[in-house]
Amino acid sequence: MKVALLQFDTLAEHREENLATAERLLGGVECDLALLPEMFATGYRIDAEAIAEPATNSKTLGWMQKVAAEKDCAVVGTIAVEERGAYYNRMYVCLPDGSHFHYDKHHLFTFAGEDKHFAAGKERIIVEWRGVKILPLVCYDLRFAAWSYLAGEVDLLLYSAAWATSRIGAWDKLLPARAIENQAWVVGVNRIGCDPKGTPHCGHSAAYNYFGEMVASCGEEECCKVVDIAPEQIAAYREKFRAWQDADKIEIK
Repeated sequence: MKVALLQFDTLAEHREENLATAERLLGGVECDLALLPEMFATGYRIDAEAIAEPATNSKTLGWMQKVAAEKDCAVVGTIAVEERGAYYNRMYVCLPDGSHFHYDKHHLFTFAGEDKHFAAGKERIIVEWRGVKILPLVCYDLRFAAWSYLAGEVDLLLYSAAWATSRIGAWDKLLPARAIENQAWVVGVNRIGCDPKGTPHCGHSAAYNYFGEMVASCGEEECCKVVDIAPEQIAAYREKFRAWQDADKIEIK
């Protein structure tokens, strides 16, 4: 499976420009899955009421489905949505046939007050796509090992983020940690540029293999990088080194 990392500046209140940037970066790229930054269409904001789309009729979700069909790939990213009076930071996995799955961000960033505007998701999901078992997660989820842990059950963890430069050291360390402990590939995509409050973001989108080795990085510039993930290699490695069988059994409540 070829996974494309799309790193760019997600401009506040410039939805059409952000979508156009994503399409430009994908351009002639051939991939099986394209991963976008957190709230890629609107830029990350906690004032959900100002940016949320109705979950049943989201224009951005429609765009994701269109691109998935045109590119014959899965398109993954988060959108602020409203559903039954609550707001969610919702990660969609859109497939070429028009179907989609979603995961609602579980760990809300209380440091910025995200929990005062959004409702937390309650369940993780595993999406199987072209032979790869995928666990979609969002930004702050990366800090929580138990929530990110499904060793032996998933091949690829995806993190869509708007991770500030001031804390980028944690991002750089935690991505490979999640890969090592899950014996799985990890791909994290972060935005660049500044948010409306002037908070800088420096990207560092990257992919790590099941040894925790970096195999692709976008640095701090706008870019699209493609990494090849081979699930059969993961299976062979886990069969040879069966650390996942000795793991503590953690029940998520």
